[in-house]
Amino acid sequence: MPDATDAAGLTVGQVSARLGVTVRALHHWDEIGLARPSLRTAAGYRLYTAGDLERLHRIVVYREVGLGLDRIRAVLDDSTADVPGALRAQRTQVGERIDRLQQLSAGLDRMIDAHERGLLLTTEQQASIFGPQWDPDSPAQARQRYGDTTQWRQYAERSASRGPEEWQEIADAVAGFERALGDAMDAGVTPGGPEANQLVERHREVFASYFPLTRQMQVCLGRMYESDPGFAAHYDGIRAGLATWFRRIVDASAHAHGIDPDTATWQESGGDGSLRAPSRKPLAPPPHPPRSWAP
Repeated sequence: MPDATDAAGLTVGQVSARLGVTVRALHHWDEIGLARPSLRTAAGYRLYTAGDLERLHRIVVYREVGLGLDRIRAVLDDSTADVPGALRAQRTQVGERIDRLQQLSAGLDRMIDAHERGLLLTTEQQASIFGPQWDPDSPAQARQRYGDTTQWRQYAERSASRGPEEWQEIADAVAGFERALGDAMDAGVTPGGPEANQLVERHREVFASYFPLTRQMQVCLGRMYESDPGFAAHYDGIRAGLATWFRRIVDASAHAHGIDPDTATWQESGGDGSLRAPSRKPLAPPPHPPRSWAP
């Protein structure tokens, strides 16, 4: 606060140091008429008096509690201004911002957890949604294997916003796709035909719950489903030979879109629809497939 020594006036630099306000801010307040120095030296330099400092101190206090400069001007210059009312209104706004920041903090916590854990469900919730065969250690294993991939990051960002209800919907969609796949094979659906191609597209749609899947990536998954013992056992447990049949319908669809299944690599899609180079570590299954498989 000002004292008796301020009577001779203080320079902009001295006021800046005393109040912790930048010189640029003081010049701006001077330009807009919010806080102008009352004195000038013989050389034309402006000096702040004790009264000027008192006004500046109030400006600093009001600014620190979040009042805008126009509101500060009204509080300082309007003798009829309701200062307590203005401060109460500001307190309400601050409280609302605190609530929003707390929500943001909670969201960041979930995002961090999702990147580190993948699946934000309790062991009991996982068993209830994904079935008794679900391995609760698989999320940690998946992160260890795929945690440095683009797909893990995409998966984690989706996972962060999902609760048990959303995961149940995904599990139901996967189960529905499984049934349709087995029924189509039983019905003798031919790879490359319209119904088979529809199933291939449905697979990509269901898989998008985890991360975007290009056709090249889908071909790689088809190979993995057939060659990996765990995935092959799951598909063949639905229908004997289903793993190979699924790989065949994916290959036929890819060929129809100009992709050679024998040379397809794990290529990601860019934001403009173009294809990026293969990832260093292709992510075969989604990080945490429902039950024991990938859709």
